[in-house]
Amino acid sequence: MRKARAKKRILTPDPRFNDVLIARFINCMMYDGKKNSARKIFYDAIDIVGSKMPDEEGVEVFRRALNNVMPTVEVKARRVGGSTFQIPTEVKPERRVALGTKWMLNFCRKRNEKSMAEKLAGEILAAAKGEGSSVKKKEDTHKMADANKAFSHFRA
Repeated sequence: MRKARAKKRILTPDPRFNDVLIARFINCMMYDGKKNSARKIFYDAIDIVGSKMPDEEGVEVFRRALNNVMPTVEVKARRVGGSTFQIPTEVKPERRVALGTKWMLNFCRKRNEKSMAEKLAGEILAAAKGEGSSVKKKEDTHKMADANKAFSHFRA
C-alpha cells in the first residue's frame, strides 16, 4: 500500500500585497533559496507594469494575466489495451495555478529584455492582453484536449 498523502502546507502571504497567490508565484520564481531576490524582482516587475498601465493597479494586471494563462483542460496519457491515448481531463484549481505560474515563468525567462524584472513585466503585460507565449501555450493545451475529445470516455 502507498504511504499517506502529503499534507498541504499553508503559505504565509507576501509582505507587500498580503496575498497567498503572489507568495506562491514568488516561491516558484526563487532560485537557490534566494527569496529576497525573487521578491525584489517580482515587486520591480509589478512597479514596471503599474507605470506602463497607469489606469490600473499592477497587481490586478498580474491577476488578470495569470487567469489568462491558467488552463481549464489538459490531456493525460493513459494506456488502454496496448496503445496509449491522450485523454482530456479537467484541471484542478491548485494545478491550474501551478501550471499557469510555471508557464509564465518559463516563457518570461526566454524573453530578451535586459533584467528579469523587465522580462517578467513584459510577460505579465502580454498575458494580460491575451497574447504572448504563455497564453499560446494554454491555447495549444486546450486545442490538444479538444482534438482528443473522442477519447474522453476512457477517463478513469
